[in-house]
Amino acid sequence: MWFVFALLSALFAALTSILAKVGIEGVNSTLATAIRTCVVLAMSWGMVFLTNVQGGISSISQKSWLFLILSGLATGASWLCYYRALQIGEASKVVPIDKLSVVITLVLAFVFLHERFTVKSAVGAVLITAGTLIMVL
Repeated sequence: MWFVFALLSALFAALTSILAKVGIEGVNSTLATAIRTCVVLAMSWGMVFLTNVQGGISSISQKSWLFLILSGLATGASWLCYYRALQIGEASKVVPIDKLSVVITLVLAFVFLHERFTVKSAVGAVLITAGTLIMVL
């Protein structure tokens, strides 16, 4: 089931890029990010209440709070940079560079989470990096 959700994530990420590129025309990128954030916030809390999991807030550990907050800050920074890049660059070049996050995630997962970094992972990372460079040059 994770694979289906991952594919849906990729589909919605692609739609996000195209819709954002059209929507950001003539709009300050920071303002556009704030609008997007409000929509995501409303949608997220809507799902929390729809699935009736709001009671779980009190059981979240301090460690989880810390890392969820840090993740939120990283998301905000990523979105601000992404929207600015989309505003001034071509979507067909911005999006592939943004997807280099896959390679960076592999390295960070190896260093900080001690996940396996196999030959297959290394070859994939090299191919993604090479493909990205080919698309943007």
